[in-house]
Parts: sequence; structure tokens; C-alpha cells
Amino acid sequence: MSDATNVKDLLIRVCVGTGGLAAGSQEVIDEFGRQLGDRGIEAEIVKKCVNKTGCRGFCAKDVLVDIIIGGKSETYQLISTDKVGRIVEEHILKGEPVKEWLVGPEYHSFHDRQTKILLKQCGHIDPEDIQAYLAIGGYEGAKKALSGKPAAVIDEIKSSGLRGRGGAGFPTGLKWEICSKAEGHPKYIICNADEGDPGAFMDRSVIEGNPHSVIEGMIIAGYAIGASYGYVYIRAEYPLAIHRLKIAISDARSRGFLGKNISGSGFDFDIRIKEGAGAFICGEETALIASIEGKRGMPRAKPPFPAHKGLWGKPTVINNVETLANLPAIITNGGKWYASIGTEKSKGTKVFALTGRIKNTGLIEVPMGISLKEIIYDIGGGCEKNRKFKAVQTGGPSGGCIPASHIDMPVDYESLMGVGSMMGSGGMVVMDETTCMVDMSKFFLSFTQSESCGKCVPCRVGTKRMLEILTRITEGKGKEGDIELLLELGTNIKATSLCGLGMSAPNPVLSTVRFFREEYEAHIREGICPASVCKALRRYVVNVEMCKMCGKCFKACPSGAITWEKKKPASIDKGKCIKCGACYEACPFSAIT
Repeated sequence: MSDATNVKDLLIRVCVGTGGLAAGSQEVIDEFGRQLGDRGIEAEIVKKCVNKTGCRGFCAKDVLVDIIIGGKSETYQLISTDKVGRIVEEHILKGEPVKEWLVGPEYHSFHDRQTKILLKQCGHIDPEDIQAYLAIGGYEGAKKALSGKPAAVIDEIKSSGLRGRGGAGFPTGLKWEICSKAEGHPKYIICNADEGDPGAFMDRSVIEGNPHSVIEGMIIAGYAIGASYGYVYIRAEYPLAIHRLKIAISDARSRGFLGKNISGSGFDFDIRIKEGAGAFICGEETALIASIEGKRGMPRAKPPFPAHKGLWGKPTVINNVETLANLPAIITNGGKWYASIGTEKSKGTKVFALTGRIKNTGLIEVPMGISLKEIIYDIGGGCEKNRKFKAVQTGGPSGGCIPASHIDMPVDYESLMGVGSMMGSGGMVVMDETTCMVDMSKFFLSFTQSESCGKCVPCRVGTKRMLEILTRITEGKGKEGDIELLLELGTNIKATSLCGLGMSAPNPVLSTVRFFREEYEAHIREGICPASVCKALRRYVVNVEMCKMCGKCFKACPSGAITWEKKKPASIDKGKCIKCGACYEACPFSAIT
């Protein structure tokens, strides 16, 4: 094995997205280097055969490692440094994969049911190597666009049916056309990579795994609207994405894909990174523009829309990461190709961050129109511990909660809006039977309320009043009329708020009242939380018939609320019980309910 020719066909790929790094992927890479080096392989050869990639999608199985020998690939899951030596010894040296560490059927079903365009190369190419991007046809889409007229590029995007992937789904080609015809120069293209939704990591993962696709998309968009300058607005909490984006921009400049006279087309275009401070409101386009200009990130009334009067008062197009990263493939393969995927009104694919009470958490890309059932069960593997699926929240903290009764519905813009939710940027939080929908609504509303910029009264004050009512209900102090008041407040806030944050903030509450009203009524009228989540409404009771009189609950109770003697069942003094749940957790016989 010390002979370099014996490892010329070896390739080791390790997931080094943020999730992979958190699981220890860099340490795994270092250990592969040490193990191969100890066997006499030169450092330069090791460097070539051990590659890092972006997010592989199946975050629940990190660290993921591909061992490719002579073109034959095997994938390992949940790899740590202590497993590397055996993989090197048995698989790489002897050609015998360590079968018990290989990915299982759930890994293949997770990926096989997806349709990947944006994520196709994430996890397969080195995001810090422009040559790896060029080898898969990178920047060919930009070259093709620059060889024609800007109007032809816009027409191609319009024919694709691509809609904005960051929120309401406005047609991308139409937005470009409006901006291209607007008076004023210079014009700007802005990539919105702020992504402030809790549990969402789609844009971050695309930039970490394939940053050049975003840069190429910005070049295409800039050419189409006549912009010579672009900004990537990205939150500072994404250090790895920023690091890789800086490398990619620098390499693109050095190869002539950014700067003056790109590819001899006469088109000048360059990109600058603007790091945001983490305000959720800056995901709203006018607040984002204010932040780039050095002002406080607060929205303004529209019209005028940014396409007419945006950055520094000039015509500006704002697209999010996912929208822009779609462009190279659309230009390369044609608008009709993209339009053949998805539904009549919702074309192409959508990337979702699948999180919550689900077995297979991670990043997925699916065709528009796929059913919720396929996502949750075929890709996601169903709920953890095989619990009953209850609801899914889509569209981030401002999205609605969709009940299990709608599990067969298609996932597209119109269908989601029809049930009081939205596509948003692509967060998808799964809930099971142990989730309290009132408490969940309070969680999401507390986020949007705290992130409100405070500029308009409906959002600033209205969401606070709604949160106060929800808090009161979950504390067992709800009263008749609270549900009606929530509905009235939510409807008025949606109708009168200044920007999209306020207009959508009530969605979690309105949708849960619509589909789970009985849970609100149980909290208010019966003083119980059906899911046993709301601490103030818990009642801990000892089932005497099941009690084995072991005394473990007595020892675990921190407030002295449990009475117990040997060979006698325990009892709980409700007056002393602080409802901490220690007894429930301590009982090995499920005698406490």
C-alpha cells in the first residue's frame, strides 16, 4: 500500500457541512489522514484522496463517509474517529467493507424518492475547489446566457415557471422583466441568504455545499436585468457558508467569471458580501435593503417596490439562495425542461428542512406537488418511536399547522395557502401526538413577536396581546371568549400590518384554532392539556394497581410531595406537587400517569 499507484483509484468523501462538523467530521478527516499516513502513503496523495463535501442531506446519520475504490462506492453512517482505523484496514487495504457500519435501507429510501437539482452536487464535490464545479459543467449556464440577449434570458426563466423560493412565490421572470424596464441606473441584484426561520438551513447548506451555483445564478440574473453589481446578504451566524462563499467569489474572479468583460461578453459584474446581524425582520426585502444601506433594518410601505426603487433608490431584484441556484440548470437545460417538473402552477422542485418529531431529519429536495404523506413517511420514515403523526408546520414561524387529516394533500403554493399555511423558505416541522398545539402556537408567536421591528402598531402590539392570551391559556387561566379574541386579533393583524412578518405572524394561531379548536377548549373549559405538555395543567396520579412499591418515585421527588412506605403503594400530595415530572421519569413500571 505504500506504493502511490495502489491508491490512485481511492477517493474518500466526508460530509463537512455545519451538521457534519458538529458531529465531528473534521476529526474524522484528520484521522483518515493519520491512518493512511501511518501506512506509508505520502501526504500529497492523502490530500488528493480525502475530500470534504457539503451537506449530504441525511443529517440524522452524520458523520457520513463515502469510500470509493475503482469507481465502486460504499457509504458509511454515524462514523467517529474510533471507527476509521478499521475502515482503512478492512475496506481500503483488504477490499472488505465493514458491513455493520454501512448505511441501511432508510438511507436509500431517503434519497431515492427525491428529485435533486440544487442538491445534486452537494455532498459530491469539494465546495472550496472551483475546478470541481467546472468539471460538472459549472458556469456553462452563465456563458450560454451571456451569449444571447438579456430579454431572451428573461423569456427562458418565464417559460420555466420558476417562482421565488423565499416566501410568497412571485414569478421570477416577471420580477426581472419589471426591473429590466424600470428607469434608473445602476441596477442591483441581491441574494437574500438571511434565512432566520427556526429549524431552517436550506440556504446555508446550498452555499456550504455548492457556492458557485449561487454565484453563477447571480451572474445570470444580473445580466438579465442589466445589473453590474450584486450583494449577498447573509447572516453572520453562518461562518462556514461565509468562508466558502468568499473563497468561491475570489476563485470566480481569478478565473474571469466575475469582474470586467466576463467571458468576452462585454458584461461587467461583481459581487460583495454583506453580513447581517441576525434580525429576522431583515429577511423582508425592504428591511434587508435598509440594512445594506447602513440603516436600521426596518421595512417600509410598498409601493414603490424594490424593482422600481430599491437599493439606494435604484431598481433592484432580490431573490433568495434557492431561486438563484436554480438558474444555471434552467439556462443549461431549458425552461421547458424545468417546467416539466412539478404542477401546473408550481413548477420545479423545492428544498425543505425536515425537522421535529421525525425519524429521518435532514435536507430534502422534492418535486412540487408531492404529497405530505410521501415526505413524512416515505422520506422521513414517520414519527419518532412510531408515534402517531399529528400535524406539520410549513413556511417557518409564520406558517400554518396542517393536521394529519390533510396528509394526502399536495405540497405546492396554492394547496398550502388553501389550508392557511404557506411555502415560505422551506421549513417543515413535524409534530406527533405528544405535541400540544396551543403550546406550539405560543412558541412560534413568541418568536415572531420578539423579532417584530416595532414599526407598526398591529404587529408590535397585536402580537403581544395574542401572546399574552396564549400564555394565559397554557397556564390554566384561560377564559371564555379567548378563542374568539385570538381570531379577531389575528385577522386584524394580517389585514393591517406593514410587512410580511406581521401579515403572516398570526398564521400558527389561526390554523391551530381552525384544526385543533378542541385543544384550546380543553385548556380553557376543562383545565387540562390533552398532550400533557403545559406544566400548569399537569396532574400526576399513581396507578395503585400498577405500582410495585419500589420507592423510586419517592426518592426522585424534589418537593417531598410523595408519601411512600415499604410494601405500600406511593401517593402524591397535589398541594405539594410542583409538576416537575421527576416521578414520572423515575418510575420504571409506568405506574405514574
